[in-house]
Amino acid sequence: MIRALPLVLLAVVLAACGGDGGPTAGDAGVVRGDGPEHIHAIGLNPRDGALILATHRGLFRAGRDKRSATRIGDRRRDTMGLTIAGPDRFLASGHPEVGERLPPSLGLLRSSDGGQSWQPVSLLGRADLHVLRASGRHVYGYDAGSETLLASTDGGRTWSARRPSTALIDLALDPRNAEHLVAATPEGLLRSRDAGRTWRPAGPSGTGLLVWSDALYLVGSDGVVVRSRDGGRNWEGAGAFEGRPVAASGHGTELVVATEQGRVLHSVDRARTWRPRLD
Repeated sequence: MIRALPLVLLAVVLAACGGDGGPTAGDAGVVRGDGPEHIHAIGLNPRDGALILATHRGLFRAGRDKRSATRIGDRRRDTMGLTIAGPDRFLASGHPEVGERLPPSLGLLRSSDGGQSWQPVSLLGRADLHVLRASGRHVYGYDAGSETLLASTDGGRTWSARRPSTALIDLALDPRNAEHLVAATPEGLLRSRDAGRTWRPAGPSGTGLLVWSDALYLVGSDGVVVRSRDGGRNWEGAGAFEGRPVAASGHGTELVVATEQGRVLHSVDRARTWRPRLD
């Protein structure tokens, strides 16, 4: 059960299909046509390197060597949050498709077959997790309804509320220590070493979307990417791309971003150069 949820962030992460200001996890890039529409989250499946897109019309997949995405399964749920917890192991949240007899908020869902099928875990009807991050048994989710950051140490079955000192834009977990978090806020970055219970300022002064793979990357609203090799203490320029990012992820040295214009780009050289990932 969630422990007392009066712990409210000072501002809300912008919701799915709009908002102004800087890049925000949960904003939507629009890809028109019969494929994915309104990209909310993006990831790479470590099993085969496939690109996974969480969209307004369900999940889509593009194999490592494919330039187009195809639907995963037959669900058309509005998938607001997605994190890839391991090979073919996904966690997601969002809203039911038309005709489903389910509450408006699906809480936390789990898939162990690459998104083909889903099982409810917790928070059905009680939380809409627009930002999801996981490592091992640790799961973190930002509930857009209560404007609260939630933390779980049992795979998402039970939750506790956390409160950074300012609004939350995005969140990244240290791959070596799931209690070491970096949060992006309008005022800059915050760091927590105790699973979000306490927070301290961390550089640089900018903000944006976060990816923690082989290093910690900060993707700015202008497409400029900086990188930290020491968990956020020191930063260096990494690269840049054109467009306003709305979702970002990575695995190893590969990074992927979706832009507000509906483009999906990737880099295989630690953000130095970027190329289209999908046609």
